[in-house]
Amino acid sequence: MSKLSEMIATLCPNGVEYKKLGEIGDFYSGLSGKSKDDFKEGNAKFITYMNVYSNPSLKIDVDDRVKIGKGEKQNIVEYGDVLFTGSSETPDECGMTAVLTQRTDEPLYLNSFCFGFRLRDKTLFEPDFLKHLFRSAELRRQIKRTANGVTRFNVSKSKMANVVIPLPPLPIQREIVQTLDNFANLTAELTAELAKRKKQYEHYREKLMQFDADVPFVPLDTLFPLIRNGFVGTVTKYFTDKENGVRYLEGKNIHNGVIADNEELYVTK
Repeated sequence: MSKLSEMIATLCPNGVEYKKLGEIGDFYSGLSGKSKDDFKEGNAKFITYMNVYSNPSLKIDVDDRVKIGKGEKQNIVEYGDVLFTGSSETPDECGMTAVLTQRTDEPLYLNSFCFGFRLRDKTLFEPDFLKHLFRSAELRRQIKRTANGVTRFNVSKSKMANVVIPLPPLPIQREIVQTLDNFANLTAELTAELAKRKKQYEHYREKLMQFDADVPFVPLDTLFPLIRNGFVGTVTKYFTDKENGVRYLEGKNIHNGVIADNEELYVTK
């Protein structure tokens, strides 16, 4: 039995408790009453839509600013708050979340296209656990169901209040966070390594494909005198099975200079 399984058996012998969001916290809105001019020379940080959409753990080292007047009443993001994107062009992208997992004394204001959720009892969760939880497949499935629309979809806060989440004990949350953060760090390292290898490949490709004057250069039509267009005028009825047609390649079969033989299509002779 794994360490996590042992912890669950010990700390949750009767299973993990579940609660609706509306039972454990409250939603709040982003900035209100702001004009374009308020974002030109602002005096306070604000969280953009893309910041929430792109970062499970909210990025707070940002240059985005908004003008906040003395005594102005606006909601301020607090440590442990879960932030949601309010709308999107597709239901799959609605209600993407970011969690403020860092403590800061600097006020952070949320843009008007997002909204926040704040726990009434902040000791229930580790913020780092929430950043993984709200991006999990089950939570995303529930959140997508709260979206309504035709050409643009909006998240319903009243429906969001009925989204159900687990409340595992804090030691279990910390164990899960440690495991998932380790995987995330490994993924980031591999991504960085792949980017370096790609850049290295491009460097040597250009270097090795540069030749001096002793190497002859000839026009392409000297080597390939017959250059013609591909098959044109195709409609669905011309595509047949292997016995009655000839092999046909689509543009997607040609990738990075290589003909990929990943799909067999045939067209009538």
